[in-house]
Amino acid sequence: MIDTHTHIYSSRFDEDRDKVINTAFQSGVKFMLLPNIDLESIEPMLNLCSEYDRCIPMMGLHPCAVDEKYLETLELIKNKLLHASHQYIAVGEIGIDLYWDKTFLKQQLDAFRIQIKWAKELDLPIVIHARDSYPEIFEVLDEENTEELRGVFHCFSGSLGDAKHILSYGGFKLGIGGTITYKKSDLPAIIKGIDLSHILLETDAPYLAPRPYRGKRNESKYLTYVVEKLSEIYECNATEIIDRTTINAYDLFQIQKFTS
Repeated sequence: MIDTHTHIYSSRFDEDRDKVINTAFQSGVKFMLLPNIDLESIEPMLNLCSEYDRCIPMMGLHPCAVDEKYLETLELIKNKLLHASHQYIAVGEIGIDLYWDKTFLKQQLDAFRIQIKWAKELDLPIVIHARDSYPEIFEVLDEENTEELRGVFHCFSGSLGDAKHILSYGGFKLGIGGTITYKKSDLPAIIKGIDLSHILLETDAPYLAPRPYRGKRNESKYLTYVVEKLSEIYECNATEIIDRTTINAYDLFQIQKFTS
């Protein structure tokens, strides 16, 4: 299994991070892909990736970290992306979040577009955070999408129409995590109409733990619950889910470049 989205560098893991990581590896997680959030998250993320070569970093500015100084912050983020000693697997996580605050919508749109252009220049995938913002994100992507642009809609929570819109771009996949196990989730019915070749596994740890751990700290080892639910939805065994989503992750992120 590949956890394509985990914040294992979060302070919520400070007391037992090594144990959590090693337990995840023992449970079958091969790689953990780590999205950046803001300027403060860079150092702990990179320190962790230096310690564990199966933890691979991304670089980007989360939409909730966009404020009136976003252009200055983006310049610093870009400098890390272009000139740091680490090799980054994606530009992320980026996107638009209108759930908490719409104050900086204009700035979020601009930051999203700017970082998409970085990804095109660097031939990297993008990892998109979309919360209450699918129309706004589609507005940008409808203009910016090219044959080369690729990425994942992290923690996909849209409709079947949204999923089809995403897949119509040609280079995008859907990140599926613990929310698909929730009793009132519409995701199982939606995902059933999507070919497994478009699906990636993720946790978004420490957030969005699956049942039966909902409300508690999420961990990469809980990917097994996501696999179990997907196996039920697609009416196949867990091995097929793991094999196919692993191929999907390698295809999108070119993970093989980080394993030599």
